[in-house]
Amino acid sequence: MNPPARFNPSIVRLSPPPVPAVQSWGCAYGGGHGPLIDLSQAVPGYPPHERLLRWLGEAASSPAFAGYGDIEGEPVLRAAYAHDISALYGAEIAAGNVHVTSGCNQAFVAAVMAVAGRGDAIAITNPWYFNHETTLKMLGLKMRRVDCTARNGFLPDPQDVEAALAPDVRALALVTPNNPTGAVYPPALLQTLFTICRKKGVWLILDETYRDFLPPDVSRPHGLFAAPDWKESLIQLYSFSKSFCIPGHRLGAVVAAEPVVAQIAKIMDNLQICAPRAPQAAVARGLPALAAWRQANRREIAARARALLEALDNTGWAVDALGAYFAFVRHPFAGSDSARVAEALATQAGILTIPGAYFGPGQDNHLRFAFANTDSQTLAGLRGRLRDFAPG
Repeated sequence: MNPPARFNPSIVRLSPPPVPAVQSWGCAYGGGHGPLIDLSQAVPGYPPHERLLRWLGEAASSPAFAGYGDIEGEPVLRAAYAHDISALYGAEIAAGNVHVTSGCNQAFVAAVMAVAGRGDAIAITNPWYFNHETTLKMLGLKMRRVDCTARNGFLPDPQDVEAALAPDVRALALVTPNNPTGAVYPPALLQTLFTICRKKGVWLILDETYRDFLPPDVSRPHGLFAAPDWKESLIQLYSFSKSFCIPGHRLGAVVAAEPVVAQIAKIMDNLQICAPRAPQAAVARGLPALAAWRQANRREIAARARALLEALDNTGWAVDALGAYFAFVRHPFAGSDSARVAEALATQAGILTIPGAYFGPGQDNHLRFAFANTDSQTLAGLRGRLRDFAPG
């Protein structure tokens, strides 16, 4: 085996992928409290629509989609998605503003590479989505941290954001609904942060992977696309995986100005050339055809959020933030290492969660519960397991 000195030190310093490590804890669970409840990875807890599966099969078996496609994405999907989000945001977004990627993680990598290089920095919130943090480390970029706390619902303070945007910062990266906390950024806060970015000459990279699971009464996530100069400062990221229940097919998108799309195309030509073509064809059909199904799933996820809140009520476990797929839950063992609590919760009570410390410093009092993974009846069963649990 090659000695560590022969590896890229930026990669060697990265922690192993956290989700497989956490899921391995479940192997030690003996089943005494019933089946394992997996609240670790954010995956849809229901299958794709049967029509989408049929369209996927048709496209995958077609010679037309066996070759290379356009680097920027299939024209039919770029057009369908531009129409979809134009209606959602009440804005005019063209197909040329869309770049299709192989998942939203790749979209983030490409967006960051397009705007930042050696010696530059990206500002991110703490707690952070761990793949964002490791991406910055992998690329050798500096990181400016904006700490968020339970006291403010894990929302960033605009003054802290402005202070973090030093001259070497090229972008502020935000996730809403947030991963890991679930916190939903109000439109007014997003507008304030966008204004700060424009004033500072900094890009706002807005990851809206989970926007299709905002509360059912929310019609529009924000009004940023209404700004006449949004293309000068905004790069939006999205994932089709959660809404269409196809995380294994890896399909995401960037919405940005055409010059940004052109820079990302250079990056994508080296990363993957083009995103998987069969799911692009299927999702292009699914965007208009499965709108009612997607709305029903949105209501179902909201019901699961309510079930989680009811299950944790009066257990000593407190939900400090919740939204879309996630809850950031404060465990009752103050001062305990969150990894120790999460591992014991998995091995003793059969509940898989992600330790708060995996999402940044100062998060040991919390665990991330990805409640969308399972149904409301299973979530109700958390109550007894959590009330009786104490880390050994």
